[in-house]
Amino acid sequence: MSNPRAVSRRPSGSPFKLVAPKPIEVYEVGDRVTHDRYGLGRVISVEPDIAVGVDFGAQKIRIVSPYSQMTKL
Repeated sequence: MSNPRAVSRRPSGSPFKLVAPKPIEVYEVGDRVTHDRYGLGRVISVEPDIAVGVDFGAQKIRIVSPYSQMTKL
């Protein structure tokens, strides 16, 4: 026996409140950045639309796009 109420249920949320995706930031060599995990750093290499290399002082990290935890200062 199936539940007809479960079949006719509509998805919650409004189709008119769509959130636009955040544009991917573009970085250049020498840009100062801050990262949620690693802190302050400077961009040392750029692979367009793929990754950036960042020198955080104690370590150099390659961060892959999209850079959700990193912001340009």
